[in-house]
Amino acid sequence: MQNIKQNLNIINQNIKNCAKKIGKSEKDILLLGVTKNFDADKINTLKNLGVADFGENKAQELLNKYSKINDCNWHFIGHLQSNKVKQIIDKVFLIHSVDSLNIAKEIDKRAKEINKIMPILIQINIANEPTKNGILYEEAEDFAKKLLNFSNISLKGLMCIAPFVEKPQLNRDFFKKMKNLFVDINEKNKHNICMEYLSMGMTNDYCVAIEEGANIIRIGTGIFGKRN
Repeated sequence: MQNIKQNLNIINQNIKNCAKKIGKSEKDILLLGVTKNFDADKINTLKNLGVADFGENKAQELLNKYSKINDCNWHFIGHLQSNKVKQIIDKVFLIHSVDSLNIAKEIDKRAKEINKIMPILIQINIANEPTKNGILYEEAEDFAKKLLNFSNISLKGLMCIAPFVEKPQLNRDFFKKMKNLFVDINEKNKHNICMEYLSMGMTNDYCVAIEEGANIIRIGTGIFGKRN
């Protein structure tokens, strides 16, 4: 567990340094601990060190851990199947991975049933990778406008999973495109959409992501170590 503390200290210092480069505070960056395949003891260790936001990729894993970690915000960051929405809708603070009108419709329906306005992000397939989910960059503005038809979801921003690269700098242009898209959608729809969150950057490239405007970074192995 000592490694978690040491790793977190390094990451927090990196966040502080990167934020300072662009004239921001580390308080402007939300560190999301990605808990996929990590047990409740490790997650609680991280929570006790001051991290309050956790991200899960699979609905069942989130459900298994939900009652074991208290006083935190759960984020859903993986591909969400329609038949799982009902199970998590009352448990998550933010859904990062909306990538179709069908899933948006289901989220809206289930949120309405419990009288909740569900904050969501649009997942963008920023590198147009066939193995990844997400809305294409060119289609994102039109997709964002269509989400305005749903009364129980609130578009709060964008998310992407950049390509895994040896050199983080290779993803800089993708992160710049994401920031530009974030600004464009916000400005062109300013009366209807309030974009708050730009979720991008993981263990291997979060520093570059912060420099290009990310205010949520998603880190798992960088904190907890390698997954089993």
